[in-house]
Amino acid sequence: FRRDPEAVREWSEDAVRTCSLRQQRILADAYGCLKKDGILIYSTCSYSPEEDEEISDWLMSNYQLESIQITTRAEWNIVETVSGKHGAFGYRFFPDKLKGEGLYVACFRKKDGDDESRAPYGKSKLEKATSAEKAIVANWIEPGVSLNYYRHQEDLFAFPSSLDDSLVTIRSSLNIRMAGITIGKTVRDELIPDHHLAVSGIVNPELPSISLKKEDALQYLRKEEVTITATHKGWSLVKYNSLTLGWVKILQNRVNNYYPKEWRILKSGNS
Repeated sequence: FRRDPEAVREWSEDAVRTCSLRQQRILADAYGCLKKDGILIYSTCSYSPEEDEEISDWLMSNYQLESIQITTRAEWNIVETVSGKHGAFGYRFFPDKLKGEGLYVACFRKKDGDDESRAPYGKSKLEKATSAEKAIVANWIEPGVSLNYYRHQEDLFAFPSSLDDSLVTIRSSLNIRMAGITIGKTVRDELIPDHHLAVSGIVNPELPSISLKKEDALQYLRKEEVTITATHKGWSLVKYNSLTLGWVKILQNRVNNYYPKEWRILKSGNS
């Protein structure tokens, strides 16, 4: 309300009831993902009891949950509340008492169900990169970075070795759309580098790079043809003011722009 006058105009009791019903549907869908003794944290940016304490009562009326009381400090200025029906603990963060726009939060522990959450999603094993694939990408990665390499469909991606066990655990229960940094595709013993690698913190700083002027950088970001004079051929990073923009491939008679087309600037101009 403080930041957006339109939110004040849109508020109504009907809108509150609509949000309350929506929150019930979300919680009902999420409940099955929680294993026995798992913790459910419910939070809203609303002060309406219908969306806060009454939802806490609805949860305890419909599911085997116990309310968790959270220890807070007086200097935090968090206001503890108790719901009317089941005595569920809630916590209100009012903007006149602390920094921020405010919120409500309540925590519950699930008491029924299996000791495990829903059945594992697909295969638990990840397809590791082959020794040949690792050799191909080695020169593209900054030396000394501890990574494991995996294949997902056609793409190779790198993931921190220290988090490898976590990746396997998460993948056993969830369909992971993306993890780590996409390195690229290998085609006939050559890497076609991905844009993610170019803008990542693991790309080898010794790779060839070219600094562009502003006009050329804008042409590159529009995925237009860029004129580059370079003594080397092949893949190169392009930069503007020391910021990496992406990849180009310098051939004998032309320069191929590999900036992702879905990210390209559509409007013209120099600003």
